[in-house]
Amino acid sequence: MRRVLGLLGLLALVALLAPAGGCSFLTLDEFPCPPGGTTLTYENFGAPFLARWCDSCHSAPNGNRDGAPDDFDFATLADVHADAARIFVRAAATNDSMPPGPDEIPPSQREDLAVWLACGAP
Repeated sequence: MRRVLGLLGLLALVALLAPAGGCSFLTLDEFPCPPGGTTLTYENFGAPFLARWCDSCHSAPNGNRDGAPDDFDFATLADVHADAARIFVRAAATNDSMPPGPDEIPPSQREDLAVWLACGAP
C-alpha cells in the first residue's frame, strides 16, 4: 500500500510540473544565456512582466489566488530566483501553460522571459 501511495504521489508531482496537454517542454537547463548576456533586469523587465502576467494570482493573498499554489509566490526577486526553473517550464520560450485564461503572453515576451531567467534573472 505504501508503495502504491508513493507511486501516486510521484505521478501527481509529474502532473503538476508538466505543461497542460502533456506536451514536451523546454527546461531552463536547456536554454543558455546568450554569449553577450542580457540587458534585461528585474527593474526593466522582470517586475513589469510579473506584474502584468503573474502577480494577480502568484502574489495574491492566500485564498484569493485563483488556484495558484500558496507556496509559489513571485512577490520578490528572491521568490523568482527560488522558482525560476518552474516559471521557465510554465511560461518561458515555447512553454505556454501559464497564465491560464483568455489573455496570451506574446511570443516575444515569452522569449524575453526565457533569456532573463537563463541569465540568472538579474
